[in-house]
Amino acid sequence: MKGLHLSLIRHGRTDANDQGIYIGRTDYPLSEKGIAELYNKMDEFVYPSVAKVYSSPLRRCTETAEILFPEKDIQCIDELIEMNLGQFDGKSADELIDLPEFKEWLKGGAECAPPEGESVADIQLRIFKALAIIIKDMMENDLRHCAVVTHGGIISNMVAGFGLPKVDPKELQAAFGEGYDIHITAALWQRSGAFELLGMTPYEA
Repeated sequence: MKGLHLSLIRHGRTDANDQGIYIGRTDYPLSEKGIAELYNKMDEFVYPSVAKVYSSPLRRCTETAEILFPEKDIQCIDELIEMNLGQFDGKSADELIDLPEFKEWLKGGAECAPPEGESVADIQLRIFKALAIIIKDMMENDLRHCAVVTHGGIISNMVAGFGLPKVDPKELQAAFGEGYDIHITAALWQRSGAFELLGMTPYEA
């Protein structure tokens, strides 16, 4: 496998983000503010030149991909969808703060999950599947540098779970329209199921 370069980018802002609401599978579009922010960032930063974009199927991601990478092929990958927040989806921390289930979830842990939702272990498994799909497609089509537009939680779990050097997921909070560059080589991926974290993306103009 040739060395593969991926730029992991978080979707733009939605109204739910501004309202402090937890959103998982609820399909919010970008807000007008979020769209404007992305265009401003395109003026302020240099986004990578990529051959293709892999995206979560939710609108906030596909709309972001269309803005940041116009005229590029976009392939939706179901495994890149946001965490299933179960009964917490659509609610604010203020609404949930007194629930024992919410307090337990905030403590973290691989098997901890919201009621009717996904655990970190569940997420890591499908992130691995998503990476396998992307790597296979890039290899078969000789694509050296592609973008992944997905959710903040997916990006932080991807980098914390599979990236080297190891970084605390609490330090991996990508801003809207921003994220991280990673490099995948055959030796490291096949031996350790890991990739190299290169740094942040996009780049300052």
